[in-house]
Amino acid sequence: MKKIALCASLSLCSTLAFAKTQSNVLIVLSSYGELNQQQKLVKPGYEFGELTKAYYVFKRHGIEVTLASPLGGKPVADEFDNSALYNKRFLNDEAAVSALEHTYKLDEIDIDKYDGVFVVGGKGPMFDLYQSKPLKRIISKSYENHGVIGAVCHGPAALVDVKLSDGRYLVEGKRVNGFTNAEEHAFGSKWLKDFPFLLQDKLTERGAKFEQDSVMLNHVTIDGRVITGQNPFSTVDTARAMVAAMNVELLAEQPYQDDATVKLYELFLRDEEAAIEKLEQTPQNYDLKMLAMIAVVQINNATSEFQVSVSAKLLEYISSKFSHPMIAMTLAKAFVRLNQSKKALDVLKVSEKKFPDDQKIKAFIATL
Repeated sequence: MKKIALCASLSLCSTLAFAKTQSNVLIVLSSYGELNQQQKLVKPGYEFGELTKAYYVFKRHGIEVTLASPLGGKPVADEFDNSALYNKRFLNDEAAVSALEHTYKLDEIDIDKYDGVFVVGGKGPMFDLYQSKPLKRIISKSYENHGVIGAVCHGPAALVDVKLSDGRYLVEGKRVNGFTNAEEHAFGSKWLKDFPFLLQDKLTERGAKFEQDSVMLNHVTIDGRVITGQNPFSTVDTARAMVAAMNVELLAEQPYQDDATVKLYELFLRDEEAAIEKLEQTPQNYDLKMLAMIAVVQINNATSEFQVSVSAKLLEYISSKFSHPMIAMTLAKAFVRLNQSKKALDVLKVSEKKFPDDQKIKAFIATL
């Protein structure tokens, strides 16, 4: 009997020890999204890809995940690519889909059960999460209970009005980031005109030290237990930083192709030869067309000659693999900006032969 009692006691101790070390994260989604009868988005929602990427980072590390939203139930997502690996995986995961269809209401959440809060972006948070009283209480209490607070893209909108018990704003004096003004204007969101504020401006107004990288590059800011990511491509690294901050051992990275492609561009900025070598050795890990689009976006939004020059070199390399009028036009614009009009003309003439019906190329040639 003593032996049985001892075994039972050890088993109970083991169970309690596991319970104490089991980490739990609350993932918060906007409830603002709305579809009309034709299933067309008439109000913006949350970013589905940010949810799915973060969800599997936490689950892979043995962290329990709870989904919540202001209204509970199934929130509406912004438009998304259901063929993306992370989205497809989620849509085929019965447990994940069930959790999404039955999100908890924020005012039902007992934050004492959680080690961290992760706020998903999308345009919706700009309309509902920043003014959600239950969410402000959750974030404030979690932080003051030594919890980890994470948010990505427009998710940091949920932080702008959070105050701590001493009356200070949570973000005051902290380094943070989020979707930048440059990114807002570069992508011309149809919802932008309806935003109550620009995220970068509001965080700065609240006393935050706003950090940023170039448009749509991966950037994560860690200031103690406040962890923020700039845009969708920062999602995985933001979630991984939260995992580390919760003292859970990080597993090796398993990057998705889109995130890997963004990081390859970033490597190209630092070491062109190393980036090209990686691309040529493992081309299956990257999306060449996406890499071209990144270079195009960087050139169109560049604030320095260095950005233009490096991105132009990358486009030159990519144009040897496949051709597109937009690549040629952007590359020519880059060369003009770099005072290399002859190179611009050469690029356009080669492109004109491949795309003889493209009137924009002809018009551009006429200006040189």
